[in-house]
Amino acid sequence: MTETTIPMLPCRTSLIDSVVAFYTALGFGTTYLQKSPYAYAVVERGAVELQLYGMKEYDPASSHSGCYVLTEDVDSLHTAFRSGLKAAYGRVPTRGLPRIGPLKDMSYGVRQFLVTDPTGNTIRIGQPTSDDPNHRPAPKETFARALHMADLFADSKQDLPGAAKIIDRVLGLTDEEPTPVQKLRLLVLRGDIAQRMGETERAAGLLEDAEGIRLDSEQQDSAADALARLAELRG
Repeated sequence: MTETTIPMLPCRTSLIDSVVAFYTALGFGTTYLQKSPYAYAVVERGAVELQLYGMKEYDPASSHSGCYVLTEDVDSLHTAFRSGLKAAYGRVPTRGLPRIGPLKDMSYGVRQFLVTDPTGNTIRIGQPTSDDPNHRPAPKETFARALHMADLFADSKQDLPGAAKIIDRVLGLTDEEPTPVQKLRLLVLRGDIAQRMGETERAAGLLEDAEGIRLDSEQQDSAADALARLAELRG
């Protein structure tokens, strides 16, 4: 017997058209759409199906709804989604609603990115990076743990001030030093957060500091995602 799980996600009724257009930009096809007696839509992309139901008083800003999609090629999906969003919106939206986040190797054994639709549903798209299916606890090492927690605060909780506080604390330590790759990742994430908070000058300074870190070829390979994000933020 084969079972299939289909997420049912809430949607502000007045946004149903913009939500469907968003998923169309990601390469989804609309297989069902109704406006009355209530808004309801079904979008599909390959084996992924999402169903969206309308709620008149739904607040996208306070949404906690979403689902997780596992894939065998997260890099290609990230590239395709960014390309589709840029074609539809004239830019790649990275803050506010809708938005797409950067691609990252997470400390709990997946390579993932987050994409959030106009009504606040967050779809996490990831690819396992380990054969070990067991959930990993947060890292214990100071800077690895700070990166882990700041990522969760910034992306999963959308608590940008909380994430900034975590990074500022460890960057201010005088008795411990991060590795060059850790420092680069911390500065890039902190600069990203500052941009998203509208702190333009602060972001520019942090990203300039990140650009000044010298890495050897092996370290550059390890920090490839952070370097790509740095180039995007500086561009």
